[in-house]
Amino acid sequence: MTFINKIIVSIVQLMPKALVRFFSARYIAGDTLQDAINITKQLNAKGIYTTIDVLGEAISNIEEALESKKACSEVLDAIKENNLMANLSIKPTQMGLGIDEDFCYKHVADLVEEAEKMNNFVRLDMEDSPYTDKTFNLYKKLKEKYNNTGVVVQSYLKRTLDDVKSLNKLGTNYRLCKGIYIEPEEIAYKNRQKVRDSFLESLRQMFKDGNYVGIATHDEYLIKGAYKMIDEMKISKDKFEFQMLLGVREDLRDKINADGYKIRIYVPFGEHWYKYSIRRLKENPNVAGHIAKNILLFR
Repeated sequence: MTFINKIIVSIVQLMPKALVRFFSARYIAGDTLQDAINITKQLNAKGIYTTIDVLGEAISNIEEALESKKACSEVLDAIKENNLMANLSIKPTQMGLGIDEDFCYKHVADLVEEAEKMNNFVRLDMEDSPYTDKTFNLYKKLKEKYNNTGVVVQSYLKRTLDDVKSLNKLGTNYRLCKGIYIEPEEIAYKNRQKVRDSFLESLRQMFKDGNYVGIATHDEYLIKGAYKMIDEMKISKDKFEFQMLLGVREDLRDKINADGYKIRIYVPFGEHWYKYSIRRLKENPNVAGHIAKNILLFR
């Protein structure tokens, strides 16, 4: 991130929440499930898929985990009732992974089983490094019984290619992204090109072993690299999709869609929007740029 974008992030974190909400509205469907349904219908009308996320993570007690599970179950019901081209993304800590791993497994398994009955799919989001192994362990345990779940890997972690080689043996369904959490240099690449190289190396290994991949990036360099790899390796369209965040690089989203590739948009909603907004702002310089433009227009 450039120096000016870092300054913008610092300024935004000092703003009243109401003002942050104004600037971040394009990246969040809204407070309610109906907001996410409405956005999904708009995208579906363009032939674009979504994955719906109930905002919230790192809950502190069992009661909050049960509330999160109920909200996620309601998402699955809404997808079925509205015949949406959508699936569900969940954060394992939202389901109690940081409190009790067995408790978390039971309730995530309930959601995956519910989705299975609806011919739908549940993605386990990846969080920061204290939860990497725990999330993979949760995924592996689910995979013993269910085929309608997948996991996320982050190319900025130095361990990722080794993880991919291991997970490929299970026939893993991936979302491959760069990664957004601030991690120590001992475990994470800090050089932009090394993160990109790791991304493409991991993608090639996934394709080589026949795994399904959600190619999740707004980086044109990586999208062009993926296009080239798909062509060179003659990868069938039923073995991958592209994924992007709501409100980010819509021009690129529409190009991928027009090129005939499946694309899925991450649609978050809920009351816990502030933490998500700040985290995405830190991650994506384009978001900081949009906010700077909005501030000038607002004046």
